Amino acid sequence: MAKSLVIVGGGYVGAELAKGLEEVFDVTLVEQRAAFVHAPAMLRALVDASVREQALIPYDKLLKKGRVVQAKATEIKPNAVVAGGEEIAADYIVLSTGASNGGIFKPGDESIDAFRAAQSKVQGQIEAAERIVIVGAGAVGTELAGEIAYIHPKKSVSLVSSDAALFPGFPAKLGARLAAKLGKMGIDVVLGARVTDLKSTTEPYPGGVTLDTGREIEADLVIPAIGSKPQTTLFETLPGVERGPDGRVKVDPYLRPSSLPNVFAAGDAVDTGDLMTIVATSRQQPWLAKLLKAIATGKTIDSQKAYTPWGKAPILVPLGPEKGNSFLMIATFGDWVTKTAKGKDLFISKYRKLLGYS
Repeated sequence: MAKSLVIVGGGYVGAELAKGLEEVFDVTLVEQRAAFVHAPAMLRALVDASVREQALIPYDKLLKKGRVVQAKATEIKPNAVVAGGEEIAADYIVLSTGASNGGIFKPGDESIDAFRAAQSKVQGQIEAAERIVIVGAGAVGTELAGEIAYIHPKKSVSLVSSDAALFPGFPAKLGARLAAKLGKMGIDVVLGARVTDLKSTTEPYPGGVTLDTGREIEADLVIPAIGSKPQTTLFETLPGVERGPDGRVKVDPYLRPSSLPNVFAAGDAVDTGDLMTIVATSRQQPWLAKLLKAIATGKTIDSQKAYTPWGKAPILVPLGPEKGNSFLMIATFGDWVTKTAKGKDLFISKYRKLLGYS
């Protein structure tokens, strides 16, 4: 009889792990949302509603042998997950609770319908605004600026970052080339300046901003895009959990977040040494799948190779469907590579196929 595996969180780690292991384990996926939310596409969805519906993908076709329980997990026990009032027995548990972002980029506890409504509201605000300020120039802010400028080239868009350069953790060429392309698209890129009167860190609001340089940017709409926050509340029910300086949960070399030897974790909520990106999960998920398959055949955890994070992690930053730049391990690439790899499709077809939809 197959061992039971309960995976909490149906995002980029959880969904793929559940599908890949249902032939090996008795798999249960616990996910509070009714649909998989393909987050990168939600930036384009703010200017193109048709993208939104392609990137909100139901879980009903994900598993053939396993089951999906739509409920919020509230407690982790040594051999069970408590979710929706049900105690689900588990020989092994994987936590992939992810991270939260602004409510227009990724839903929190709200329903998928509420998320649709929030996105639709902001799409209308973007269409009505003549001048827009985006605060935060990470991947979310930069890509959103590009999407707005591509669809609405006559709008005035400012992108504000407190960093002195775009993407400072990557080779300087990446940020410099992206800044140049944003400038050519008519976007005012403001670097090394902090907003002193930000009224919300999660929700768009009408008005402009004042910078610590003394500059005032008049606008009709301010969109904060200032980073993700790890979702770690569930980890508090585990013994011996420690957090890193950014709030993410620390894990051992085999991605175990606590003193329980059968509980593993991956994704944005945990500090693996990787950045909080989908690229990071694309390394963690296959490694964890391989480890769990080895365990299923009777091998010990300590006999397996420990997890190692990305050295130089790749990143792809489209500016709409045609332009952008990427760093792929050894070099920085431009429009064609970025468009072909991500910009044109945003990986929507990949994740629709994963969840059983064409």
